[in-house]
Amino acid sequence: MATNGLVTGLKVFLPVMFCVMLATLIYTIITDGLPEPDRRDVFTPWFATTIVDFYINIVPIAVWIVYKESTWFGSILWAILLVVFGSLTTCVYLFMQLLKLTPQEASEDPMYFLLLRDSFKDGVGLRDKKSLVVTARFVFGALGCVMLGALVYTCLTDGSPFRMELLYPWMVVLLVSFYINVAVLSVWVVYKESSWIIGILWAALLLSLGSFGTSVVIVVQLFRLSPLDPLYLVLVKNTNRAGDMYERTHSAVLRM
Repeated sequence: MATNGLVTGLKVFLPVMFCVMLATLIYTIITDGLPEPDRRDVFTPWFATTIVDFYINIVPIAVWIVYKESTWFGSILWAILLVVFGSLTTCVYLFMQLLKLTPQEASEDPMYFLLLRDSFKDGVGLRDKKSLVVTARFVFGALGCVMLGALVYTCLTDGSPFRMELLYPWMVVLLVSFYINVAVLSVWVVYKESSWIIGILWAALLLSLGSFGTSVVIVVQLFRLSPLDPLYLVLVKNTNRAGDMYERTHSAVLRM
């Protein structure tokens, strides 16, 4: 029942967030115009830092979409849409993936079947000499450092971000899109942890520290993997990496 409730909740949450984001975007364009590059009232130091924050947070979502898609054309197309339209694309893509779940998948472990590519849903756990785990640790660690540096620099040069004058229309649009993506990532973070308390604490880190928190969470999850593990194992719970699923896949490969 709880798993079906999760699927239903996401099917409601994603369209609502899509509508909120679209309405916010349209309203801001009508009332405040387009955010042209020469508008100094829009492109403030904290707006630039928030853009960096926004796009670093998009990286893990884009990587997942590229992994999830079966063709390079689909991967590139969705990645471009994600870069251009942000959380609007996130909501549409996730909703489409939820609709693909069978009733059995939705009742068993919807997050597992949602996150993994179709070709891996019959089991996970094989080791791969060409694993990208170490590379991913470095990449997300570097992204976290970039974001931390940007935050520190902007704080030193432009002061605190907690100022009412910074909540101008286009900053609000950016923040709405940013936090929709954070909410999506938080669902994954809570799903990953065996303890609700730890999951909620990690989600709070994402909400408070943005993409720096996201990078920390992902690096921690990557260090829970062996350097020889397939990178996609970072998507699923530890309980999905062993036992019957591993044995089924391992046996199937040996027979090949």
